[in-house]
Amino acid sequence: MSKILVVDDEPAISDAVSYALREAGYDVDAVGDGAEALERARRQKYDLMVLDLLLPGVPGIEVCNTLRAERSDLPIVMLTARDAELDRVHGLDSGADDYVTKPFSVAELVSRVRSHLRRRELDRSRSGNVATVGGLQLDVARHSATIDGKPVLLTRSELRLLALLASEPGRPFTREQLIRRLWESDFVGDRRAIDVHVSNLRRKIEQEPRKPKRLVTVRGIGYKLVAS
Repeated sequence: MSKILVVDDEPAISDAVSYALREAGYDVDAVGDGAEALERARRQKYDLMVLDLLLPGVPGIEVCNTLRAERSDLPIVMLTARDAELDRVHGLDSGADDYVTKPFSVAELVSRVRSHLRRRELDRSRSGNVATVGGLQLDVARHSATIDGKPVLLTRSELRLLALLASEPGRPFTREQLIRRLWESDFVGDRRAIDVHVSNLRRKIEQEPRKPKRLVTVRGIGYKLVAS
């Protein structure tokens, strides 16, 4: 049974999300502030975190940054306000995998959680499946990536996005294709999430992120990965 940590200081939201996830068959813990979230995540092994960005004490962004520095493969789904686009961008920049905006459908959130956990198990089962595109090498099962032999720290969603592009080097993928292939959910994130993930990836895998040679924009379509 997958174990999930719900982090939200609004009892009504925390209770509703926790109840829905338990009904979906997950083991759920809930806390109401960022400091306790960090303590729990360090003390116990969770399979996914649902994280509100507006928390008392330690903000959600800081929680995300800290966990990414300590354990890069923990899937994190953020909860953000509908009109807080900057917060969503900052959250993804900090290493969150996905976001759901408030007010949200509980069914949508459960679907997103289920999708991330399903993809995580699939990634773990891909033993020996290593993709190489030019100097970039990806091993999804071991959650590792190297550029010209040097390790690169990627979040699970970043690694998954690169692995999908690497499955057909040179082929342009639209943002909609990337979203649907990555999330595999009836409820999918918006196109902006893909753009932020791509921007973060370029900072990690390109020598000049503003002039990318590996992860290239195809004008009017989307993105492709090429050997470099």
